[in-house]
Amino acid sequence: MQTDKVVAHIVDWLKEYSTNAKTKGFVVGVSGGIDSAVTSTLCARTGLDVLCVEMPIHQSENQVTRADKHIDWLIANYPNVSRQPVNLTPVFDQLVSALPKVENEEERFMSLANTRARLRMTTLYYFAALKGYLVAGTGNKVEDFGIGFYTKYGDGGVDLSPIADLLKTEVYELGSYLGVHEDILMAPPTDGLWGDDRTDEDQIGASYPELEWAIKMDTERRKIQDFKGREAEVFAIYKKFNTANKHKMIPIPICEIPETLK
Repeated sequence: MQTDKVVAHIVDWLKEYSTNAKTKGFVVGVSGGIDSAVTSTLCARTGLDVLCVEMPIHQSENQVTRADKHIDWLIANYPNVSRQPVNLTPVFDQLVSALPKVENEEERFMSLANTRARLRMTTLYYFAALKGYLVAGTGNKVEDFGIGFYTKYGDGGVDLSPIADLLKTEVYELGSYLGVHEDILMAPPTDGLWGDDRTDEDQIGASYPELEWAIKMDTERRKIQDFKGREAEVFAIYKKFNTANKHKMIPIPICEIPETLK
């Protein structure tokens, strides 16, 4: 990958899109992970306003620390960057207390995890509307178009997606080129929706390089029967997620009314 040219292309694209949309800049949710670090840095390079929003919800301390350090670094290097911490923990807790009780708390763990992402989306759009910014998405190609590993109307609710055509390994390559902190580059990827240190690989069952291989095999129209051992296992994991989350990757279905009924 011609990393320097890819960076320049994305930065130009971001700046042109914002200019055409007549907005003042971008708002980015910064989590302490590689995707939000690269996205916020690319936005910063446009020279337009960039608001980095921290939105912890029972977050593990190391995630908060990485996010803080990254925003400090951005502000020190880009005068157009500002930060806005918003502690969403009490908001989340209040919402949970207002919801009906369930007999088994484990039954709603996934629902509550997605609720965290949707609270963050709402917060980002609050600042976007307040300041005339665009919400910059942080999803990469594997998450957005491979396995649908994001929350619908949560971190999937954005105005534009600057890194969604990059594989996860390519995002790391950009991060290294851009000077992102080593602790972010080395941290295991996590969606930060559980209040602990469980990683994406813990949840998915495969690493991002493995999933990128599976995407390539699927593009080549290979079948699970073509593989054995770990390769067959990874391909099955990819196909399971890709099929189950297809609804996130296609337009919302519309019930079209026949003209004869109108």
